[in-house]
Amino acid sequence: MNDFIDPDVSEVIINKRTELPLVWLLPLIALLVSGWLIAKSINEKGPVITISFPTAEGLEVDKTKIKYLNVEVGKVTAITISDDLKTILITAQMNSSAADYLNQNTSFWVVRPQVGLGGISGLGTLLSGPYIEVKPGDGSRQDHFVGLTAPPLLKNNAEGTHFILETNNLGSMRPGTPINFHGITVGEVLSHKLSDEANSIRLTVFINKPYDQFIRKNTRFWIDSGVDLSAGADGFKVRTGPLISLLSGGIAFRASAEDSIENIQPENTIFQLYDTYDLSTQVVYQNTLKYVMYFNGSVRGLTVGAPVQLRGIAIGKVTDISLELDKKTAEIHIPVTVELEPARIKEINNDSNISDKDIMAQLINKGLRAQLQTGSLLTGQLLVDLDFHPKSKIVLSDNQSVYPEFPTTASSLDQFTHSANIIMDKIAKLPLEDLTIEANKTLQTLQGTSKAATGMLTTAQGTLDTADKTMNSAHQVLSIMEPGSTTHYELERLLQELTQAASSVKQLTDYLEQNPNSLIRGKEEQ
Repeated sequence: MNDFIDPDVSEVIINKRTELPLVWLLPLIALLVSGWLIAKSINEKGPVITISFPTAEGLEVDKTKIKYLNVEVGKVTAITISDDLKTILITAQMNSSAADYLNQNTSFWVVRPQVGLGGISGLGTLLSGPYIEVKPGDGSRQDHFVGLTAPPLLKNNAEGTHFILETNNLGSMRPGTPINFHGITVGEVLSHKLSDEANSIRLTVFINKPYDQFIRKNTRFWIDSGVDLSAGADGFKVRTGPLISLLSGGIAFRASAEDSIENIQPENTIFQLYDTYDLSTQVVYQNTLKYVMYFNGSVRGLTVGAPVQLRGIAIGKVTDISLELDKKTAEIHIPVTVELEPARIKEINNDSNISDKDIMAQLINKGLRAQLQTGSLLTGQLLVDLDFHPKSKIVLSDNQSVYPEFPTTASSLDQFTHSANIIMDKIAKLPLEDLTIEANKTLQTLQGTSKAATGMLTTAQGTLDTADKTMNSAHQVLSIMEPGSTTHYELERLLQELTQAASSVKQLTDYLEQNPNSLIRGKEEQ
């Protein structure tokens, strides 16, 4: 037996493991990727919700998107009709990122192209079609929502503060009415409703940050109609606002320079909404004095709110004008109630022991009176003017008012009218017809006197001519007679007298030619 082993021969080991072909790796990888995509898709899917709308106009399955701030957060997957056949149910698949704000107060609405006074919105939907906008809200989790028929006024969570404006005149104020501050739109009206007592209207407004810091204790709001035209005792006033206010109305406000930053008002503070800018600028004084005034004559042109002025400076206003009839005496009185504001007058050497009513009584005793004056010739509006008339006596009426009476005096126009009436009455009493007849007779007499004076001048001129001829003849006779004889002497004296007479007649004739009126009026004194 041969036990020889060849050392060159190696031990052969047989491996029986089977190898996997590489071609099977590709399906395995595809299966893993598909599983991962499916798991990712399941994880990215959010909750399924339903939204009810009155109509499904423009909405399409798998095409209509649900967006928040123009970012897609869901898609419409089904459109059905509700069981009561009154609304449309929209089923939507939301993304997982939208799950956190699908709460009770979340809002949904359809975005379509809209044209309004505030501008044009939703133009992008002309090409892409309508989409559903979502506005997150708070509250408990919810999966069924009622869609809005119109976009909310605050489409996103804008930062700002809500306030309440109280007014008796709603006018054109509606949700969406802009609120302006120095011409800048800083907020809008959200809603309006009657107050609990039903005696006023309350507007809920929203002021954006940082402008809400200007809503302070003495901030005034007023209705800005775009063009404010008013006529009063000061004439016509015109104020203009933004164009949008002219078309749809608006509200404006201004901050008071007296308010500091510590006076910023909190949420839902109530402010009064004034009808005009002028009303918002009026200062409200707590300490006032009320009087009643009785004016003689018509008060046409005097209106409630007319100013009461002291030497041209407003210190009050008219608060009431009424008409009274005394049935016993059949007399008509017009009581005018005024409200004086002593705080408008700067006090010097103030004495706390003397009240405003006592000061007013002293001024009345010194002659302070009220009279009606024309504030504007253009509008014919009247005002009450206070001034001193020391010579005017205090004449009081039978005052039935609860307020003390303030003495009045006739206005300058009334005094002028009274004086003119007196003059016209005197003229009417004159015998104008008799005076006219006597004047005609006097003119006829003067005409006769003038003719007689003309004849007299002609006669006098003839007499002078005759006297000249006589004197010439007398001189010829005198030259023939013997000088020194009695006849010569007498004839010479006669000639001298004739010469003097002729000279006087000549002077009279010359004077009458230069002053013919002297025959009527007489000779003027030198």
